[in-house]
Amino acid sequence: MLSVYNSLTRKTEPFKPIEDMKVKMYTCGPSTYQRPHIGNYRTFLFEDVLQRYLEYLGYHVTRLITLTDVEDKAIAEARKERLSVEEQTQRNEAIFFRDFELLRIKMPDYKVRASSVVEQAAQLVKTLVATGYAYWYTHKGTKNTYFSPLKFAGFGKLAHLNISQWPRKKRRFHLDTYPGTPWNKGDFILWHGCKKNDSVCWDTEIGRGRPAWNIQDAAMVTKHLGFSVDVACGGVDNLARHHDYTLAVAEAVSGKAFARYWLHGAHLLVDGKKMSKSKGNVYYVDDLLAKGFRADHIRFFLIYGSYSEKLNFTFQKLAETSRKLDSMKGMVEELQNTKVAFSNGEVKALAGGVVSGFERHMDDDLNVKAAFDKVYEMVTRFNELLEQKKLDVEDAKAVIRGLRRVDSVLQVIF
Repeated sequence: MLSVYNSLTRKTEPFKPIEDMKVKMYTCGPSTYQRPHIGNYRTFLFEDVLQRYLEYLGYHVTRLITLTDVEDKAIAEARKERLSVEEQTQRNEAIFFRDFELLRIKMPDYKVRASSVVEQAAQLVKTLVATGYAYWYTHKGTKNTYFSPLKFAGFGKLAHLNISQWPRKKRRFHLDTYPGTPWNKGDFILWHGCKKNDSVCWDTEIGRGRPAWNIQDAAMVTKHLGFSVDVACGGVDNLARHHDYTLAVAEAVSGKAFARYWLHGAHLLVDGKKMSKSKGNVYYVDDLLAKGFRADHIRFFLIYGSYSEKLNFTFQKLAETSRKLDSMKGMVEELQNTKVAFSNGEVKALAGGVVSGFERHMDDDLNVKAAFDKVYEMVTRFNELLEQKKLDVEDAKAVIRGLRRVDSVLQVIF
């Protein structure tokens, strides 16, 4: 049985969805003011592996990915490049989904732009104000809406925030996002009112404005999947603030648990350091392809490990994992091309272990590295038997069938 580490409870728990054999999955997508880098794709790939493994186990998965195309950063970046926000974000979105195809990331059922759920966000704001969780406040001549975290019982429960340290003095945070400290201990913005010269605005029931980042994911998910999902995923940097804000907004409106399981992927480091433009160590998929690596090499490197532990990228490590993958592919090709007509029966006893060994480690919170290594070990043994002419065509076909089943999740062998 699959068990996963739940950020909400800080425990590894057996996976049991709300509805039998059906899974609603919310995955936190990119802010499309810029193109995603390989660190972002590590998160999207662990989510892809999760979806594929759930489907491998027989679940019907409905997955939504959020696309943040309306926020302070997008507006600022578009202005800098002299583009409309739509031109800026959709250009990067096209690169994003091109990379999805290259890396064999399964296309989600719902690819939702924040700009497409403005009315849903406005309705959430209206409800939150009516129930006292949010309020209107004029800041620098603009009428905005803010959420009062202390009004929501259990606020900060996802990131395990110590609410007793909340400052007594009223503070409001007016921007979509803030760098630096992990927590903004104050009221966070839900709705930006618009000034006369603001170009990114909508006319809604609650007035002219735009939804803040802090309400966008809740609006995107609740419009398409409802107020309760089975799994919510994202990078660990979204755990504090962003996901707790999303949880609070949705649960304050519905009174129901927003997500049963929260899974968060750890950072990808580069030469042991956090990736950042200021350090000059940000890499994109195109950069690695230009160095001669294939898309399957990149996918394999980024999934080969525990998604919840930091992964350190170096070109040397990428080369090492690429060689291991190519070794596996070479051995599989030998099995596919076998012409041996005799077997001593040993393979028939071992062939079932390809799938069972894979599943045993994948059931342990998606331990892809251990799962792949077990399969690699067995394929090595099969090739030894092949060289000894102890493996025939039918045996090889049985092994290949097992490997194809495994690769329906990994997407790197065939």
